Amino acid sequence: MPVPREHYVLHTPLQGPWPNGTAMAVFAMGCFWGTEKFMWKVPGVYSTFVGYAGGSTPNPSYEEVCSQWTGHAEAAGVVYWKDKVDYDALLKVFWENHDPTQWMGQGGDIGTQYRSSLFVADAEQERIATESRERYQKALSAGGFGEIVTEIVPAGPFYYAEDYHQQYLAKNPYGYCNHGFCQVGYPEGASAT
Repeated sequence: MPVPREHYVLHTPLQGPWPNGTAMAVFAMGCFWGTEKFMWKVPGVYSTFVGYAGGSTPNPSYEEVCSQWTGHAEAAGVVYWKDKVDYDALLKVFWENHDPTQWMGQGGDIGTQYRSSLFVADAEQERIATESRERYQKALSAGGFGEIVTEIVPAGPFYYAEDYHQQYLAKNPYGYCNHGFCQVGYPEGASAT
């Protein structure tokens, strides 16, 4: 898939190699347009991009992913400066801006490509993600909400989405976005690194 050279908002590269001192995280929380927009606004984020993760088909098209035959989720890749923002701060954005209790969808967007997923890069990300899920479940339960269905799985290949999807909501400011605050704040805590 051809990938634009520069981020439309941040004016940084959309592909590596990434600078020393950065790390990458991959989030799926429904439509990837909104996911990416939330993440590029976080201070300390170097670059963001959208694509497909967690499925079996190499280099899928958007139409193939929407068919639900590929197993991919719409996802956003986030490259961030480790000395300016930590993974737990990105998880706060993730948890608070979608409904992690909805199975295979977000709002009216239904299907495997809209599932809630954290694709972790290593054992440290997995530990922090798991601890954050447990902490957020306590907050949700106290607020009367259901069980988190978010999967935490090892990051496999990430396939970039088509050019027109990259930074879509900056190019189309009145475009569709199904995300919003989920009514329960994330209790930041001990797992931050």
